[in-house]
Amino acid sequence: MTPPPQADTSPQPRWRRWLAVYRYTPMAVGLVWQTNRRLLVSLGVLTVVAGLIPASIAWIGQRIVDAVLTAADSGLVADRDTAMMWIVAELVLVLAMAAAQRGLEMINFLLRAELGHTVNVMILRKALELDLAQFEDAETYDKMTRARRDASSRPLSLVRRTFGLLQNFLAISTFGALLWAFSPWAVMLLAAAAVPAFVAETKFAGEAFRLFSWRSPEKRKQAYLEVVVAREDFAKEVKLQRIGPRLVDEYDAIYQQLYDEDRSLTLRRAFWGFALGVLSTLALYGAYGWIGLAAVAGTITLGQMTMYLMLFKQGQSAFSAILQSVAGAWEDNLYLSNLYEFLDEPVPRPGGAALEGPSPSDGIRFEHVTFTYPGATEPAVTDLSLHVPPGRKLALVGHNGSGKTTLIKLLTRLYTPQSGTITLDGLPLQDWDEDTLRKRIGVVFQDFVRYQFTVGENIGAGDVDRYADEDGWAEAAKKGMAQPFIDELPETYGTQLGKWFPGGRELSGGQWQKVALSRAFMHEGADVLVLDEPTSAMDAEAEAEIFERVRSLTDNQLAILISHRFSTVRMADEIVVLEGGKIIEQGDHEGLMEREGTYAHLFSLQAEGYR
Repeated sequence: MTPPPQADTSPQPRWRRWLAVYRYTPMAVGLVWQTNRRLLVSLGVLTVVAGLIPASIAWIGQRIVDAVLTAADSGLVADRDTAMMWIVAELVLVLAMAAAQRGLEMINFLLRAELGHTVNVMILRKALELDLAQFEDAETYDKMTRARRDASSRPLSLVRRTFGLLQNFLAISTFGALLWAFSPWAVMLLAAAAVPAFVAETKFAGEAFRLFSWRSPEKRKQAYLEVVVAREDFAKEVKLQRIGPRLVDEYDAIYQQLYDEDRSLTLRRAFWGFALGVLSTLALYGAYGWIGLAAVAGTITLGQMTMYLMLFKQGQSAFSAILQSVAGAWEDNLYLSNLYEFLDEPVPRPGGAALEGPSPSDGIRFEHVTFTYPGATEPAVTDLSLHVPPGRKLALVGHNGSGKTTLIKLLTRLYTPQSGTITLDGLPLQDWDEDTLRKRIGVVFQDFVRYQFTVGENIGAGDVDRYADEDGWAEAAKKGMAQPFIDELPETYGTQLGKWFPGGRELSGGQWQKVALSRAFMHEGADVLVLDEPTSAMDAEAEAEIFERVRSLTDNQLAILISHRFSTVRMADEIVVLEGGKIIEQGDHEGLMEREGTYAHLFSLQAEGYR
């Protein structure tokens, strides 16, 4: 379990740290303004209206009671008409208040939908800016998880509390002005009664936030366990290995630990909330007695007594609402910090702007390249130098973990080496425009994505500029040898793949690999084609056919092949043998076999297995 957060030992004064939390409030208001200005302005107008009406209703209530008593004593028609006039006036204000409240509910509903979408898009766009190392960093991933989990609803909550603060401030100002005529002490009592509950709410809100932030790894572990137990791509192994009950038990254990913490916080919050709420109730009924005695003594009229009782009750509610809004806004700011902490996550600076290199005939060069994965202690690639001219067919072979896929990640700039230089056409990769560079390189990774899209969209994903090009789909599928089985599908290229959506069809591993290979051929402008174990789910005959097709279709392209099947590797112009991130052998098939080194040994072992 992640250790609990440490106490804040910052030398900054506590009150200043407390106020600093509110710095996200202007950002939240700006975010709502950016989302829908008209709704924000309407929210402001209706808030002002709703804040001014309650005191007016209380004041008119006094006039109604006094007018009714006067009419009862005098029996005059004029006094009865005056009473009815005040009743109609109150009716109009009550209807106006109801309309304002309904309008506020409508605006809040619309803003919730729009603002939630806006924030989620901001998070997704930020995710697109992160590099692969940040996705693989647990701390960064936790920041994104916290931002996505709760921050999308907090900006609107914060804005609503801010406007609620304005509404209740207007109400309490008008209530206070009317109560002041009765006694300034009544106003003081009204304010003091709400403070204890405010202090307690603020304390427990901060504790709840610290628990929320601390728990990100555990909540993420729970979410992952749900995926493993409940998704079809894990179901086979989970059932056959009988690991499901153990995973559910682990899920339950995490829940129980988190629940115990929640239970403790909830019980303490409820106890202190009730205890401090008693003070507010005692203050309310003390004021009732005070006002009642004043009416009995004849110092105020019955109508004034009615008004003061209403003012004190509503005023106390408004004061409590103000302090709750302040405490709630403090809590919202805490949670909103998760959103802006993620949005402010530093991202790698954009690369260069070059669209072409000075030496197109130079191809790809690795010069003394060393790279260590974040968090690793041993380099994955060490002082590696390699030159691949244009049009050359290169094969990378070696044991798992020898650095083959790492070279591809470095070539595609998913990672940047700690030392050394990688060039394309004589220009270092960091000087290339990133989009141009990635258009030049088509890649099929061993762990390629099986998009839960249609067949055509799966292939079209290989070139975003031709994503919906149906003729391009067909041409790429033909090159990738996927066309025969696609033609047999019920809706051919419009067939939904995967099981996540209705009508989805699942493909075999070999068929999925042909779709992925077709996706690489969709990358029409690429003059570098990288195939990282693209045929591991196919039989040897199908793989040989695929690579023969690849060779014939890439006469003018530089191709890099990673495969554990040496029968296909031998087709390459040049073979590089890697071990421990270093090149230990290099040459063509015949030359390496004559050398009788590592390659010859591995080739002979595999050949023996086929006899």
